[in-house]
Amino acid sequence: MAGQPRSYKEDLVGVFGYPVAENPTCVMQQAAFDACGLRWRYLTIEVRPEQLADAMRGLRAFNMRGINLTIPHKVAVIPHLDRLSPEAQLIGAVNTVVAQEGELIGYNTDGKGFLRSVREDAGVDPRGKRVVFLGAGGAARAMAVEMALAGASHIVIVNRTAARGKELVHHLREKTGVAAEYLSWQDEYTVPPDVDILINATSIGLFPNVAEMPRVAMSSIRDDLLVCDVIPNPPRTAFLTAAERRGARTLDGLGMLVYQGAIAFQMWTGVEPPISVMRRALEEVFAS
Repeated sequence: MAGQPRSYKEDLVGVFGYPVAENPTCVMQQAAFDACGLRWRYLTIEVRPEQLADAMRGLRAFNMRGINLTIPHKVAVIPHLDRLSPEAQLIGAVNTVVAQEGELIGYNTDGKGFLRSVREDAGVDPRGKRVVFLGAGGAARAMAVEMALAGASHIVIVNRTAARGKELVHHLREKTGVAAEYLSWQDEYTVPPDVDILINATSIGLFPNVAEMPRVAMSSIRDDLLVCDVIPNPPRTAFLTAAERRGARTLDGLGMLVYQGAIAFQMWTGVEPPISVMRRALEEVFAS
């Protein structure tokens, strides 16, 4: 008697971006799928801006289970979705799409991943804290919204481009009610003594420019300050190393990358993510 026919079908997810070739998310997610015995495949797909509409139609046609979005698609993808989660609406950007019952639903897991890293890896509760963000891009936007919702008492956006910085401050005040202000970043930024958390939300220091640091007066870094960097490659940036020499506590970008990926993994699969497996896979990538 013949046995049950074997299925060779794989469920597909992935990332759309441009450029995207050096994005390591596939390593982390594929390790998690394999560890859980899931026949899922994570694809790294180069999609130019003018191809995004076709790519989203292809996602539907291939019955993919979802997709991650990276630069430059996090905002541009929104018109191609059926609806947004509340936090994606609040942030105004999407980094994760879930295909569910014929709908494509947009989420943003970046800020939640960072918030979990602050709480669990650094052991810091943002409630009542004064927070400074260096930069006003997509990463800063997602993280600042989540920190505001988590109860941060005051948020400062330090940015070179005034229009972008002021727009983010207006967004934070209007959408979350947090006390927020913009500061122009032309010279070295001096961290005020009442700041609790300092976050580099720029790409300064990202591989291969590993010697670069954001322009911060290191003499203003204190031993009771938490200094964070969103850059995962390398995890121990020159900025964090310099802050550690000043006695500050530091938090690298690896945890944020792992946790935001773990949230997406669970939304796609319904399975508890193997976080230790995901972290180890990325550590091996960045150590090579």
